[in-house]
Amino acid sequence: MPLICFASPKGGVGKTTLAANVADALRRQGRRVLVMDFDPQNTLRLHFGVSLSDTAGFMTELPKRPDWRTLVRQTPSGVMLLPHGGIDIRGALGLAHSLERDPELLAAPLRAILSDPGLVVVADTPPGASHALAILVPMATMVCAVLLSDATSAALVPDIENGRFLGQGTTAALFAGRLRVILNGVDPNARLSRAAAETVARHLGPRLLGAVAREEVVAEALAAQRLVLDVAPDSQAAEDLREIARGIEAAVPAVPEPFGASWGAR
Repeated sequence: MPLICFASPKGGVGKTTLAANVADALRRQGRRVLVMDFDPQNTLRLHFGVSLSDTAGFMTELPKRPDWRTLVRQTPSGVMLLPHGGIDIRGALGLAHSLERDPELLAAPLRAILSDPGLVVVADTPPGASHALAILVPMATMVCAVLLSDATSAALVPDIENGRFLGQGTTAALFAGRLRVILNGVDPNARLSRAAAETVARHLGPRLLGAVAREEVVAEALAAQRLVLDVAPDSQAAEDLREIARGIEAAVPAVPEPFGASWGAR
């Protein structure tokens, strides 16, 4: 039942890439993993080899209150996937309005998914504040905020520390303790990247869950619609992903899988 949310204050930081690859690393550690895409960009599926022409998904069907089990994809990695589904800007605005009006539209199926005690759910959320994130955070075991190792991200550290990243007022204060940070694209040979990483690490202390090296293999894996641990298992980025998965594993005790616990239609 653990829910691990990947989020980011801004786009373009590699949040989706980390969500997909950490989910894969958790699966390789023996967990049953379901990864869910709440980002209207609908790109999480590409990491798992789903065809570009396949635009069906859970979130786009949500207003019809579908049985989420029928939309689960079984991927070659062993990670189960609920894609967001293809949607245009008008549809995305309509979906956001529906969630604002009726949060139970998403909260109810999510509770059903989380009722499986042996399942780890990894959620890729839209960048910035969103209705989906507001619904997910109270149910989350951990929220992994992804930052790039640059000067802009270092400037966002105060918002991470005080919980404003999760919302306003009391809500932010209540859930700030669940926040952990992952630094992405760390280049130890670049002075600015190294300095930004050191600044973030110094301020966040134990809230820093891990850091991922900037390596071409990460982009190459996505271009091939494959996962980093398949393409370059001996790379530094691959080891960094394993280390993050081990950090999550340490925070989320394993639950024995119930007999016959298996579902998913595709």
